[in-house]
Amino acid sequence: MKIILTQEVSGLGSPGDVVEVKDGYGRNYLLPQGFAMRWTRGAERQIEQIKRARRAREIRDLGQAQEVAEQLQSLRVNLAARAGAQGRLFGSVTANDVVTAVKEAGGPELDRRRVELPGPIKAVGSYPIKVRLHPEVTATFTLNVTAAR
Repeated sequence: MKIILTQEVSGLGSPGDVVEVKDGYGRNYLLPQGFAMRWTRGAERQIEQIKRARRAREIRDLGQAQEVAEQLQSLRVNLAARAGAQGRLFGSVTANDVVTAVKEAGGPELDRRRVELPGPIKAVGSYPIKVRLHPEVTATFTLNVTAAR
């Protein structure tokens, strides 16, 4: 099956890339999740529009990505969330919450789609968060989740 990626998919490609995948993977995962769209001649014309939007969002070059990575690694990011008596959160921490916490801590503006959570964050504690800034640069920082009073 030939598809056009609309979002970055690890190990597959970036938005605007035309890739060939197995029928089941495309039909059962990529298309329903909104990560891709079917390739047609009409959709082929939208590729340039997708790539233009990606260029506007992405970090310009490797040097800038490394600067942002250094800035993130030296940052102390705290997030206060509503929690119960045993430290269990009401709900969970999302990538949007992480991006907002980084910005409030004085960090750089991040794209929520580039934030990789280690799994569902549903309890108070410290969690390592990865951010894919560039295909060659991944920054890691520690998110401290505390109970909001």
